[in-house]
Formats: sequence, C-alpha cells, structure tokens
Amino acid sequence: MLVSELQSLLGQIYGLELEANVADYVVTDRHYIQKLLGDSAASMKETLLIVEEEDFIDLALYLDRAVLERLSESNPCDGLNRGSMDDFCKVLEGISHFVYVAWNAGKDKCVTRLELEMQAEIDKYIISRFLLESGQLRSTTLLSVLFEHVRFDSQLKPDVLERYRHANDAASRYCYNLEQRFPVATAGWETDAAMLHELRAFYRMPQPEKFSHINAAQFA
Repeated sequence: MLVSELQSLLGQIYGLELEANVADYVVTDRHYIQKLLGDSAASMKETLLIVEEEDFIDLALYLDRAVLERLSESNPCDGLNRGSMDDFCKVLEGISHFVYVAWNAGKDKCVTRLELEMQAEIDKYIISRFLLESGQLRSTTLLSVLFEHVRFDSQLKPDVLERYRHANDAASRYCYNLEQRFPVATAGWETDAAMLHELRAFYRMPQPEKFSHINAAQFA
C-alpha cells in the first residue's frame, strides 16, 4: 500500500523504528471527519486527528479518498512526476505528521504544531528528491515548486497562517542549504552517509535546537 511504502521510506532515511503502520490508521470517510470537525472538514484533503489521554494518545489520519485513488493510478514510488506532485505532497504531509507524532510519543517526547509543519515540509523535499532520483529524473525546480510557489488557504485563521508561513520559511532555508551541501549525484544521495547523519540528527533535535541550527551561519 502506498502509505506504507512512504512510511517505510521515512523510516529508512531517518533511521526510525516504529511498530505502528500508518495504513492501519488511515480514514477516508469524509462524513465521519465532518461529524468530528464540522464544516471545517469540508475542503480538507488530509488531517491528523489526535486524542490525548493521560497515558496514551489515539491517532487517526484522514486522507481524501479521491487523492489516494489518483495516486494509486500513478504511484509516485515508481517515479514522481510534476502532475502528481500536489496529491503526493498532501498524502506525504499526513504521513509525515503521523510518523513524527508516533515516534516522539514512543520516546515520551512532546511536539508542537510548528515542528510538525516544518518537518513535513522538509520531508516533502527529501522524499521528492529521493523519488526523482530513483526514477532517473532530474528536477532543477523542485525547491522552487515546494517553497517559492506555495499558496496558503485564504480562510486560515491568522495564527494558523503565521505558523504555516514560519514553518515554510524555516524548512526552505534548511532544504536550500542541504541542496548546496549535498548536491544531487549520479549515484544517488541515499548512499551519502554525511547527509543521512545530518537528517537524522536534525530529526531528533528539540524545537529550540532546530531553529538554532537553521539560524546558524552556515544556514544563512
């Protein structure tokens, strides 16, 4: 299943061990989501539902059925293309949120919504780059598509919009720097131990350390 494949890719890249399989938590019934979230769910393509209890959390990942069906016809794991990029990013964002929350919960670590959004933007770049190379394709416009031509929902509340903008800006700076430090190689970057070390170390940093890392001179 596509969602399991994408979770597996994230696990390989970041060196994660996660027992939970995202496929077991996916919900595609829009009516069910609307009952929980009301009118705000009408236009949603993905959202991670989190219910926190004293000793555990419950998770459910809503993904739009039509989006999943389109991706199943053009599986990005077999080669990502510009036509499927929008659907791919929506699905990957949800999976990224799920993995980040589940993995940190297993370590008894709290995460913020800002962290979730920033990591999802980074994951879009990392996984897209991997899939483009795996398909023997090259895209000099990947960073531009992901970070320069992004559009935000005009109906977002001001505080939510600010969080998305902040996350996009921080992720953009980080990914542009990754591109400079670890340029695309014919052999594929997945064998670059230095890049994997950087990605895995960053993934495990607490939020303040992540922003300090991005704001360091080398990321300016």
